[in-house]
This record gives sequence, C-alpha cells and structure tokens, in this order.
Amino acid sequence: MDRKSLSIALAGNPNSGKTTIFNNITGTRQKVGNWPGVTVEKKEGTVKKFGYDFKIVDLPGTYSLTPFSIEEIVARNYVIDERPDVVIDIIDASNLERSLYLATQLREIDCRVLFALNMADVANARGIKIDGKKLSELLEVPVVFTIGNKNEGIDTLLKSAIDLAESNYTVTKERKVKYNKDIENSISKLQLYLENRIEDSVPSNFRWTAIKLIEDDKIVKERIVQKTGEKSQGILQEVKVQRDLLTSRFDDDPEIVMTEERYGFIAGIIKEVLTTSTKQRVDISRNIDLVLTNRFIGFPIFVLFIWAMFQLTFSLGAYPMEWIESSIGFISMNLGRTLPDNLFKDLLLDGIIAGVGSVAVFLPNILILFFCIALFEDTGYMSRAAFLMDKIMHIIGLHGKSFIPMLMGFGCNVPAIMATRTLESDKDRKLTILITPFMSCSAKLPVYIVLAGTFFGGKAGTVIFSIYMLGIVLSIITGRIFRSTLFKGADAPFVMELPPYRVPMIKSLLIHMWDRSKIFLKKMGGIILVASILIWALSTFPLNIKYQTDYDAEINKVNAYYRSKISTAIDSGKTNFEQQRDDMILKITRKKKAEKAEKSLMGRIGKAFAPIFSPLGIDWRGSVALLSGFAAKEIVVSTLGVLYATDREQDSEALKHALLSSSMTSLSALAMMAFVLLYVPCLATVAVIKRETGSLKWTVFSIAYSTLIAWLAAFCIYQGGGLLGFS
Repeated sequence: MDRKSLSIALAGNPNSGKTTIFNNITGTRQKVGNWPGVTVEKKEGTVKKFGYDFKIVDLPGTYSLTPFSIEEIVARNYVIDERPDVVIDIIDASNLERSLYLATQLREIDCRVLFALNMADVANARGIKIDGKKLSELLEVPVVFTIGNKNEGIDTLLKSAIDLAESNYTVTKERKVKYNKDIENSISKLQLYLENRIEDSVPSNFRWTAIKLIEDDKIVKERIVQKTGEKSQGILQEVKVQRDLLTSRFDDDPEIVMTEERYGFIAGIIKEVLTTSTKQRVDISRNIDLVLTNRFIGFPIFVLFIWAMFQLTFSLGAYPMEWIESSIGFISMNLGRTLPDNLFKDLLLDGIIAGVGSVAVFLPNILILFFCIALFEDTGYMSRAAFLMDKIMHIIGLHGKSFIPMLMGFGCNVPAIMATRTLESDKDRKLTILITPFMSCSAKLPVYIVLAGTFFGGKAGTVIFSIYMLGIVLSIITGRIFRSTLFKGADAPFVMELPPYRVPMIKSLLIHMWDRSKIFLKKMGGIILVASILIWALSTFPLNIKYQTDYDAEINKVNAYYRSKISTAIDSGKTNFEQQRDDMILKITRKKKAEKAEKSLMGRIGKAFAPIFSPLGIDWRGSVALLSGFAAKEIVVSTLGVLYATDREQDSEALKHALLSSSMTSLSALAMMAFVLLYVPCLATVAVIKRETGSLKWTVFSIAYSTLIAWLAAFCIYQGGGLLGFS
C-alpha cells in the first residue's frame, strides 16, 4: 500500500513555541534555505509517521497576515498560493487574545486550520483555564493542547491534522468574523461584483478578496490587475466607491475599523472560553527579571554569563580537541609510513591533512559556543540582553533591538547582518550593518584558541573574553562617531517584548547547535580545503631551491655520530642517545623547512607585505596567514598549520612549538588576535553587506574602515605594550 503525502504549514506568533514544535516533529530531517525572491529564512522538514509522509514547513513568525513586513507577505503567500493540506496555528495559550488575531485572519482565507494551544503548562501556572472544546465549537476549528518543550501532544496534533486533511471540508459562516452591517454590505456588494466579472477566485475565495480590497491591500490589488487586465479598472473603481462610503460612515480608514471589529470578535471569544483564577499567582519570569534585568546588577550578570560562555568553550572543548588531534595525528603518522615519498604524499599530509586538520580540531569549541548561544535564545535571555544593552546602545544612537544582530554576530556575521532588516529605520540598519562585523564570529575562535592557548596558558579563556569585549567596545565607539557624522538623526523608540523564561529542550538546543555548526563543516570541505591546497602549493613551489646549508649532509653527520654511540651503549643509554639523535635531526629538518618556506612563492608574498605588519610584531608567516583570512577567517589557522607544522604525527604540538620558537611573543600574539577580530570580514559577509545595503560604496567603506581600525588597534597593543614593559 502506497504511503500518502501531506503538506503541513506551521504558523504562529514569535515566541509561541512554533520552532520547538517544528524541531520535535522533524528532528534533524530539516533543510534551511531562503524563500524565492527574498532572503527570509525558509525551514522545511520531513517525517514518516502513521502511514503518511509529512512535509512540514515552518512559516516565519508573524502577528498578522497584513502585508506590512516581508515575513507576513511570505507566510500569507505560501498559504494562499501553495495551499498546504493543513495549516497548524501555534497559539501561545498564556497569551490567547493576542494570538487569536492571526488565527482569525487564517480562518478568513478558508484553508484547513488546526489550532495548537501550546505552552498549556505556562497558562495553567498563571491561573489561566481555556475551554478547548468550547473554542473548537465556536470557531469550528479542531483544537489540540500541546506542551512543545516537553514534547507533549505532538502525536495527537499530527493525528488531528490527518483527520482534518482527510475530512469532507466545508467552510461555514460561523467561522467568519462578522463585521458590522455597513461593512458586511460593502463586502457583499464587492464580492458579488467580483463573481460577475471574474471566472475564478483571485487570489483566494471571493469574500476574502473583497475584504482585502476594502482594506486597500496593495498585493491583492496588484494580483487583480494582473489577472483581469482591462476589467481591473472597473473593479478598482468599485473598491474606491465602497472605501469612500465606509470612510464617510465611520470617519476613519476602513482597515482600521475592520481591525477593531476583529478584536471585538476576539474579545467575545475570550469571554466564552477563558477563565482566570482569582488566586494570587507567582509570576516566575517577572521575579527572575527583578534580578537579571535589574538596573544595577543586570549588566554585570550579563557580562558574567558571556565570560562563562567563553571559559566553558575553551576549557571543556580542550578534551575533545585532544581526541581529534590524536586521531588526525594517528592517520597522518600511518599514511606517512605507508605512502612513498613523492609530491602527492606532501600534498596529502602537509597540505590537506595539516591544513584542514588544523581547523577540524576546533569543531568541539564551535559546537559548545553555538550550544550556549542557542541556550540564551531558547530560555528567553537573548531578549533580556537586548533590553540591558538599550542604554549603552543609545550612546551610539541606536536602541537595544540593534544589539540582537550584534549578539548573533558571535555565531556568524552573515545571518547577523541579514537580521538587521527587522530594524525600521534605514539609518539604523546601515549603522548596525557597519558595526556588526566587529562582533567576533565563531570563524575567528580557532585563531584565538591557537594563539591564546600557546602564549597565555591557563589565562587563555580570560584573554579570549577580553578580545570579544574589545570588539564590543570598539563597535560602540565607532557607532557613536558614525551617528554624529554619517548617520545624523533622532534615535528610534525601542519597544521589545520580553517572552517568558522557558526550560529549553535538549533536543531543540542540539538541533539549533547542529544547524549552525554545519556551516563550519561545509567550509572545511569547501573553501578551507581549496585554500589549504593553494597555500601548500605556494609554500612548496618552486621545487628547486638553493639552500644556504647542506641539510642532508648535516643529518647524515648526526646519524653517523650517534650510530657508534648507540651500538656500544647499554639499554638505557641507547634510549637517551636515540632521543638526542632524533631531537637534533628534528631541529635540522625544521630549519630546512623554514628556509624552503621562506624562499617559496608564499615566502616572497609574505615578505612583500612584511613591512606593513612588522610594526604589529607579526612576521612574514603571520602576514601570509592574515592575507589568506580575507577569504575565511578559519584559513588563518589552516595557513599557520601548513607553514609551521613539521611533525606529521603531532601537528598541533608542532605548531605550538614552532610559534613559541618563532619571533612571536605574547604581546604580538595579542596584537594578531586583535587584528583578526577587527579587519575585513570574510567574503560571504562582504557579499551580504553589499546585498543588504544595496551599495558598493558602503561595502568598500566597511572593508577599508575595519582594516584601518584593525591595524591601529594592533599597533597600539604591540607598541603600547612594549613601552609599558610587556613582552
């Protein structure tokens, strides 16, 4: 028997638990992309259950289907054009009145709607009781209670969706919002006018189309013109007649009157189905906010949380890092012993494994960082962070809402810059876009871990935290300068909803963590692999190099010297002599490779740029690494791995030893970390800056300004630290 397919769209307000339910249903069987023609994120998932193949689409979170924002347009167009078998409206049971506005609009479209009253436990804790059976009878819509973060009611929800999809679906008038007599008369007249002039519904049923035209819905008007051609003139004229009539009757725009009518309809529903306990309730979220958003201790607590996140990222991530390093070393060692000496072996071991492997070891740190960010988001603390930063952001001339993209920048600057489109002011958007790259993304973390772990040991976590704070401070200073010069204007008002605190689901946290970490893995198999091969080629060719010293002869002398000593020594002495021999050969080999790298194409490029970076305490190898970082910041470590790694069995330890043996000091390492933090973002971020600003001028300005600030900051750290006696 063939399995049946069902398409289900999940709609709902932001913070209603929609994404949690989507993750519960689909698990890791998700794909993320963009909706056609827009850059709003599109999530789809599949699941096989109860004999059906479900296609689940997570629509953007909206409070209504009025086409004011891209999210609202995307959600409405999908329901109207794609006609999913069932639309599940995820309703926050603790905020029923607010959630029902979107629900009434979905009902007017005449799609198969199913209500999921989510967060039922939160509603009960607040003394709110909803009569689900009564609500279902009044609206003629199936109602299911769910608790998304506990995975309760999800199977019942899917079974109800199947029943609804398989039922003989008929729309009754009881499901409609009944407007006042004058509005209903205008709707009826316009509906009849449309039925007599249009062969089929445009774009949905005639009543809904008439309502949208009376509300002056520009998208529906455009579709009418496209569909009816010359007939559209008469239709639009009739729409004007009805709108003018209603405006004169109510002395207000028809869309405002109709919105009030919907809220009146909702108020009647609430009276019938909702009761609130008269007992005094303890609002846990409010009590927590008394501490976490306190004007005196809220911000220090926020800083403490961020510091703890980076300490955890570095300390906890050290253990799996060692396991991955050992695995890569084991693979490299065995391949080195198995493969014959040739150019392919050098490419595989010194290029691909040394380059990609030097980045791969940081996957645990990236996973931990993204897990912590997901924890902030899912618990509701991310909105509190924006609230806390509101006063500080006003120093720049922005508001706390702009800090949300900046916080997202800790993960990746690309989605962070895309998130600025939620800001209403164009000046605010551009200013936020320009300062967001100063937020240290996860791609820069491997560089910090290598340099801080090598030169600062146990203080590495604190050093990394200070680098992140440097980015925040410089973004504030930069924002203040830009606001006073390039983006003059009044501050925009700031109102942000603070959703209730919730206990996050481990499953949801892991899905969010994995979705973001996949980008890192794709980079390893793509741009980092290609860059590692390119860097290896530049550091390998030309092959025929005239060395200042005959290194092979020196190695032969060392072997000859210790051969006689080892043959005559006793067991313990043999071991000591063998170790001394190997150490001397290793030093000679490193000198040979260092000279080869210096005289290679890569070395020539590095030395050409060395004068620019030498005031920062960065040698030609560091110069090359920073130049390669223009493509992607992870490649900085990959480049250092190719240029410095000499022991194929222990690439990480060899890199640390080589860095300690080089001219780099703790002060120059700190300067290099600051430069990596601030200089031009990766190519993907540059591309999204160009797309979101729509201006090549602002893109070039962003690149030039950030690189200049990076050089100045690194210069001040290195030269200033030197004057103060640090090394």
